[in-house]
Amino acid sequence: MKKSTLARAAAACVVLSVWPAAQACDDCDDASSPAQVAAADPDTPTPRNKLDLVRVQGVAPSSLPTNIPTTREAVTREDIARSINATDSEDALKYLPSLLVRKRYIGDYNHAILSSRASGTGNSARSAVYADGVLLSNYLGNGVGGLSFPPRWGLVTPEEIERVDVMYGPFSAAYTGNSAGAVVDYVTRMPTQFEAHAKLGYVSQPFELYGTKANYRARQASASVGDRAGDLSWWLNVNRTDSDGQPLTFANRLASTGTVVTNGTPVAGAVLVPNSNGQPWYLLGSATQYSTRQDHVKIKLAYELSPTLRASYVMGVWHNDSDGNSESWLRDASGKPVYSGPVVIDGKQLTAPTGGDFPLTREQLLHVMHGLSVKSRGGGEWDWEAAASLYDYRKDDKRQNTAGNPQPGARTGGAGTLADGSGTGWNTLALKGIWRPAGTDHVVDLGLQQDSYQLSYLTSNIAGNYLADGPGAMAANVQGKTRLQAAYAQDAWLLAPDWKAVLGLRAEAWQAHDGRTDFSATAGQAYAARSESFLSPKAALSWQATADTVLKASVGRAVRMPTVAELYGATSTTNSAYINDPNLKPEKSWTAELSAEATWGPLQSRLTLFAETTRDSLYSQALFDPAANRNVSRVQNIDKIGTTGLEATFAANDWLLKGLDLSASATYTDSRIKANSGFVATPGDTLGRWQPNIPRWRATALAAWRFDEHWSASLAARYSGRQYRTLNNADVNGFAYMGVSKYATADLRVLWKIDRQWSAAVGIDNLNNYQYWNFHPYPQRSYSAELKFDL
Repeated sequence: MKKSTLARAAAACVVLSVWPAAQACDDCDDASSPAQVAAADPDTPTPRNKLDLVRVQGVAPSSLPTNIPTTREAVTREDIARSINATDSEDALKYLPSLLVRKRYIGDYNHAILSSRASGTGNSARSAVYADGVLLSNYLGNGVGGLSFPPRWGLVTPEEIERVDVMYGPFSAAYTGNSAGAVVDYVTRMPTQFEAHAKLGYVSQPFELYGTKANYRARQASASVGDRAGDLSWWLNVNRTDSDGQPLTFANRLASTGTVVTNGTPVAGAVLVPNSNGQPWYLLGSATQYSTRQDHVKIKLAYELSPTLRASYVMGVWHNDSDGNSESWLRDASGKPVYSGPVVIDGKQLTAPTGGDFPLTREQLLHVMHGLSVKSRGGGEWDWEAAASLYDYRKDDKRQNTAGNPQPGARTGGAGTLADGSGTGWNTLALKGIWRPAGTDHVVDLGLQQDSYQLSYLTSNIAGNYLADGPGAMAANVQGKTRLQAAYAQDAWLLAPDWKAVLGLRAEAWQAHDGRTDFSATAGQAYAARSESFLSPKAALSWQATADTVLKASVGRAVRMPTVAELYGATSTTNSAYINDPNLKPEKSWTAELSAEATWGPLQSRLTLFAETTRDSLYSQALFDPAANRNVSRVQNIDKIGTTGLEATFAANDWLLKGLDLSASATYTDSRIKANSGFVATPGDTLGRWQPNIPRWRATALAAWRFDEHWSASLAARYSGRQYRTLNNADVNGFAYMGVSKYATADLRVLWKIDRQWSAAVGIDNLNNYQYWNFHPYPQRSYSAELKFDL
């Protein structure tokens, strides 16, 4: 960002700090809200609000610390029901500032990665997602590829959600360096009396792109029941999703590779378009069209051991059967589809399609989550919590035909591979304390944590029937473990009535061990264990600048450790020179933000200036390898990435019209590679380039109108500017397969509350049918309907 832009942003923060406001902020004491005082006595002068220390005494299983030292946004169950066509839990984040989830279709389980201010949709390890305090983020790897590592969104359904909190940046000592982008915390429902809910949903997406024209549908059913009897409360939720997504990949050949015709078969049906680099290429057909059937079961129990002590247990089971299909658009002279053999297109012979161009995949996944906690909430000088969680890949099988086994034969069997990830997973342990020293203006959060991760993926060749046979000879094997142990302390301190400081320090000890990469039964490599330690300081300061306006400044260091897949994952099954680097450095970031928050009657606004400097950033890129005598692509450290930006939010309730709620956000970001000893194609080709998947501009707007007690409607819009996928920004055409495009979409929802128990809703996502891309095509215009019963 230019200096003049930063100067204007700083000036805007100062201006905001002196504008009048009329409502309390998150850091203010609700008991002294001027609106409450005025309501009690209209003749009483409006008093000055004061900062206060938050003392959490509730029973909600939020993982957030007692005092939030930075920007926070939230969405509630009522917001979701009224304003969002939510088919998956990540949809709750759709209109929050500076956030994007790369959800490609309903039930997207392997690519739905969260992006935030300075972290793109390829950096899943730079955000933290929790549900009822249980970690859903998958730190076994980062991003997507042969193995994919998005948060396990499927362990939460939209019907369970009571509230979602988002904390931006690594400013709390209670979280690992994976919080560099954002912390998302889902709080799900827990009943206080008997209740039951049921919901049916249907979505239809007419899709037309290149040689594909079809209608893809999704069906959902969900039911919940819960009660509280004495000291015991319980909750049961079941959900079924049956979804057909649009094609996501496309078989292709560069037009420039065409040769003189020798023995090729003339075909029709190929589509000639520019690729993401602007080069003409032929698209031969579609692939990775998922038909997925997902089942979710969640059981939650809570027992009041005493008036101040509660024990909680949660178990979630997620089952997924997914078929990945492909289709050739090529037709011979008789009109039959062509899946293999040399082909002639526009008078030029092209390399023969294979089974790798038109893959068939069959996946069966069974993942189980457990969470157990005991938590005191007396509100005295001490409160504490002990918590443990486990995420287990009970079954994780992916079957795929080989390149030498094309369709149509591959539909019934033949050679293939089986990738088995069973035994993979992670577990967490935490001891937390809240100390409120008597007679002081301090609240201290203390904690000890341990997070352990185990990756085990064995890929086997199958010579007979890949659809049914057991594993054969080893094709590849990746395994390894990491462990992170941490201790932290964070002190929230009222310096004066108008000033509050939050100071924190996090100490971490990291280990990686038992790493091994095999390329066959006879070629493999084991790696020595390694360990490192780090300190991450945090600091925040809040000032009650005017009666109801607060200025905040926050700074924090985050150390994001390399994941098992980044350290040991194989990028080639044939050449050991292509393994990732077991000596990768951790990614180290310093992040700062300055915020001004204020309100004017029914209007609320926030302006945040943020900056981040990341050293040794972890990305996949090329590097010259003397042993291989060529550029080798693997995960490497980028020396320095610098990001600065400005985020503005606006909200108004019952402002222009009674029942009309408005909200909007806009974010400007300048994120560039400052130093890099590696490169993509030629030395120095990444310097000064934009960080991948970070747009310069992004914005959201939402208008929700309650017509009366029965009817409400919402209209929302989202915008994102130009992005790049590659480190050297060579992908100049975003509107293509493998490109990342800008987009501007609108969504519509109408909710009818038929009576106290029944409600119905219809909606349209991507109302303007904008065709946009993030490597894969996003959904086109989609129509949804739902019917819900609440007892």
